[in-house]
Amino acid sequence: MQNRKFLYWITFVAINGGLLFGLNMAGISGAVDMIKSEFSLTDSGLGTVAALLTAGCLIGALFTGNFTEKYGRKKVMLFTAVLYVISAVGCALSASTLSLTLFRVLSGLSVGATSVVGPMYISEISPAQKRGMLVSMNQFAITIGIVLAYVIDYFLMDLGGNSWRYMMLVPALFGALYFAFLLIGFPESPRWLFSKGMRDEAALVLKKIGGEQLVDTELPEMEKSVKVESKQDAMKFGELFRGKTGKIVLIGTLIAALQQITGINAVIMFSPEMFKAAGSAQADSMMQSMIVGLVNFLMTIVALWLVDKKGRKTLLLWGAVGMIFSLGYLTFEFAKPAQFGMGVLIALLVYISFFAASFAPVMWVIISEIYPTRIKGLAMSFSTAISWFCTFLTVYFAPVIQGTLGLSYLFAIFGVFSIIAFVFVKIWIPETKGKTLEQIEKELGLNS
Repeated sequence: MQNRKFLYWITFVAINGGLLFGLNMAGISGAVDMIKSEFSLTDSGLGTVAALLTAGCLIGALFTGNFTEKYGRKKVMLFTAVLYVISAVGCALSASTLSLTLFRVLSGLSVGATSVVGPMYISEISPAQKRGMLVSMNQFAITIGIVLAYVIDYFLMDLGGNSWRYMMLVPALFGALYFAFLLIGFPESPRWLFSKGMRDEAALVLKKIGGEQLVDTELPEMEKSVKVESKQDAMKFGELFRGKTGKIVLIGTLIAALQQITGINAVIMFSPEMFKAAGSAQADSMMQSMIVGLVNFLMTIVALWLVDKKGRKTLLLWGAVGMIFSLGYLTFEFAKPAQFGMGVLIALLVYISFFAASFAPVMWVIISEIYPTRIKGLAMSFSTAISWFCTFLTVYFAPVIQGTLGLSYLFAIFGVFSIIAFVFVKIWIPETKGKTLEQIEKELGLNS
């Protein structure tokens, strides 16, 4: 029981990065109109301010892998916690579009780094039978952050013209808490410790997590992997795209890209604007956005329950089907001369539900599992960076497409990508449920 408590404690600390991820991604939703008005932004300018956070995410994700391999997972987490505080304070005090944009990019660096190191760390400290659920807890924390952002924005909305500054400041408080938690008995990843020759330290962490049984199970597997890797040359970036490794990296990168280009972050960031386009008032649209965030949160709980029971691939396939039908409805609904807010709300909730119970958490589980330790840092950085590049494109062009072509075209585009996602998962995604990381590595032919 004590071991379980320790495992859940360090998972809780690690997923605070996910909470900040959600706060930063959705926190701007209630501030969009005020920022647009204060800085006299066009639709394109607004898209730039919102999307440059994801540009920072791309950069943060791309370089995090190297830093995690060199300095360890924990030090990277500590650094991101500091960045969350600095960027939030900077956004809140911004006096110009340039200043706000620069601090949004800095915030994005933190989110991008967190999106790599969080799932990586949790996958490396989790016993095989709990890994799917525990890695999905990171996505669960992201949904909590999104709900919190909507709720806080709703209650801060009536504080006057500067209320958007208070909205932007909120992540600083949670960032300070995250930093404090990381300093309280939070261990380094046992697999990173072992890879650096610190066998005793790795064994001690494993014992705290799962007792002697976990040490006896996991340590020999780690030893085998390290022996194989020691016979190989140091990992080079170009190796990610060659042979069997290249195929696995391609699979992981495409699932990461498809998670984003099916539209989720555009819906999260601009849902108040979408509801206003469907005929809702500002306050009503924020309330409806809170409902979207709440459903996102609740359906992630379903994913936590099912991911280790039904498997990763099954959840992804059903998720894609639900997204296709709901996006199809939204496409036809907004193509009509008159829109009906309630139908739009229900369809968006269905879309969010299926995404939250599938692609949202399962993508992170898949890429944290299929990459072996030797390439994990670089491979996860690359895949996550591509994911953030797709997020940038989605968030940047969403308000532009909405303003020029209308929401019908926007949802149609997301629907087409959802169909592509279904086909890709059906053909290419392997099932990794209930297997140790070393077993997955062996089955994929990367440890021979």
